[in-house]
Amino acid sequence: MSHEKIETNAGLLAFFVILVISIGGLVEIVPLFFMKETTEPVKDLKPYTALQLEGRDVYIREGCYTCHSQMIRPFRAETERYGHYSVAGEFVYDHPFQWGSKRTGPDLARVGGRYSDDWHRVHLINPRDVVPESNMPGFPWLEENKIDPSMTPKKIRAMKLLGVPYTQKEIDEAGDAVKGKTEMDALIAYLQVLGTSIKTRR
Repeated sequence: MSHEKIETNAGLLAFFVILVISIGGLVEIVPLFFMKETTEPVKDLKPYTALQLEGRDVYIREGCYTCHSQMIRPFRAETERYGHYSVAGEFVYDHPFQWGSKRTGPDLARVGGRYSDDWHRVHLINPRDVVPESNMPGFPWLEENKIDPSMTPKKIRAMKLLGVPYTQKEIDEAGDAVKGKTEMDALIAYLQVLGTSIKTRR
């Protein structure tokens, strides 16, 4: 089959473009499923608690990922600022993962334990109270919004279907674990666990 015939027939050209992209994608993606470092959790990684999982959902809903990445590249400029570079085994329980590439604000991959809960609370209500030059919006309504405990067990069941190793006990106790908690409590719990599965020097 000549190139001219393919290049002058839009349908045929589209077919071969899709075919080549599909083969290339399979060659790149399929081997990743057989590499332990991309499919097995790092040593100290634990599934999110019920409150942390609710916090991750708040993080996604409020669009935090549009300004904050969660992936430190293995370059000196990044590791000196943020800490140990990110590894795939840290994210095997994240569905969806929050790597991102936009950094209007700093990368949050290693923010867990770096600041106190009170600092995060003040920062989320009015960022300029702790970072005067910040252009981040405040999220004061998170202090008022309560977590719906009836939804949490369903979310954990969904994560279990995706391969996160939750126990039946954790599913049964999920509602009680978030009862009376605010979305602010949940988001702070999520932020405080980010990057803590790899021990790094601060």
